Amino acid sequence: MNRQEILDKIRTVILDCFPDMRDMTMEEDTVVNTETAIDSMGFILVICKLEALFDIKIPQRQWSKMSTLGDVADAVQKALEKK
Repeated sequence: MNRQEILDKIRTVILDCFPDMRDMTMEEDTVVNTETAIDSMGFILVICKLEALFDIKIPQRQWSKMSTLGDVADAVQKALEKK
């Protein structure tokens, strides 16, 4: 799976969880917790859904290091490479 496919799936999960963000453009440098309507509980929901979708596990200690959409994609890509 290439990076663009990962980003598209992440965007889809975010929009499924937060449909009011449909009009927002989310690029790799979009800061998930400040430029979006996602709070910490929402972020946990998104991560859990991504883990289920991709059948991966992102270590919880890594969650606090993810701030942009690109950071989330990096974490997913890294976890997929370990599979």
